[in-house]
Amino acid sequence: MLDHYLTIRKEGQHEIIVQKSRFICTIARAYSEEEAQSFIAKIKKEYWNATHNCSAYLIGDRSEFQKASDDGEPIGTAGIPMLEVLKKKNLQNIVVLVTRYFGGTKLGAGGLIRAYGSAVSEACHEIGIVERILATLVSFTVSYSQLGKFENALAQKNYSIADKQFTDVVTLSVFVDEDDIDPFLAWMTEVSNGQVHCTLGEKKYYERDVSQ
Repeated sequence: MLDHYLTIRKEGQHEIIVQKSRFICTIARAYSEEEAQSFIAKIKKEYWNATHNCSAYLIGDRSEFQKASDDGEPIGTAGIPMLEVLKKKNLQNIVVLVTRYFGGTKLGAGGLIRAYGSAVSEACHEIGIVERILATLVSFTVSYSQLGKFENALAQKNYSIADKQFTDVVTLSVFVDEDDIDPFLAWMTEVSNGQVHCTLGEKKYYERDVSQ
């Protein structure tokens, strides 16, 4: 598992018009080739009457699974430019399909490369990019009267609360980056005057927006 990587915020769609041709970019996360191919098949079925449905994906911790399809466009003018946009933005575990409805004007090889690349780039910008960060869930319990104090302290340090469980006490689970665990535990001891016991749990990803 990667310590962190960039990907799309959520599945989404964005359309651009180039010389009266419609380029509809649909983009989503995918964590296996099977998942990516299933997504591509679903979108192709939805836009079955389109002139072209070109696709690309990057999957794996080292982007070891890559594929690009021109779907009838001149070789190298659609799928590869789409893939290159994903690589340039350092995105991973992502699949994209650009549907084209021909508008009557031929764009030429250079025009197609720019159009397909722009469709993907603009979709990424409109939908948004996030960084997924692998962290350890650290849990501890506090009384109801202490809850506000600890929530404020965590917020001031920019720690994200993953979960709250309310019983006779409140159990907080906090995302802590791998290289920050020891400093976090030391800080918690200081904040609580040694009254809080922390438990290390599973590793999970949390997300934060990336400015573009």
